[in-house]
Amino acid sequence: MPTLSPAAFWPVVLLALSNIFMTFAWYGHLKYKSSPLFLAVLASWGIAFFEYCLAVPANRIGSEVYSAAQLKTMQEVITLIVFSGFSVFWLKEAITLNHVIGFALIAAGAAFVFRA
Repeated sequence: MPTLSPAAFWPVVLLALSNIFMTFAWYGHLKYKSSPLFLAVLASWGIAFFEYCLAVPANRIGSEVYSAAQLKTMQEVITLIVFSGFSVFWLKEAITLNHVIGFALIAAGAAFVFRA
């Protein structure tokens, strides 16, 4: 099994962490629908700041190893994985077979971006 160099490994880790923050920024407030919208927006902006603190270095470091298209594709696949867990554990919404199939098709399409 090939090993990832630090320059290839850390962008993946940072993108995963940034996606956790961004998922909470975008969807975390759905658990608190009775709160005023302006509070949800302010809280989301505050959370998104930390997402940027991780995503920007991830893309800067990652650009030494990956193309911009590969970084974006990686981020989208990571987003689907993070969102799936978030949806189940935070929002208490089930992931259906249709979700799994749709996400798998997106991931399969993403694989083409990484083909040599």
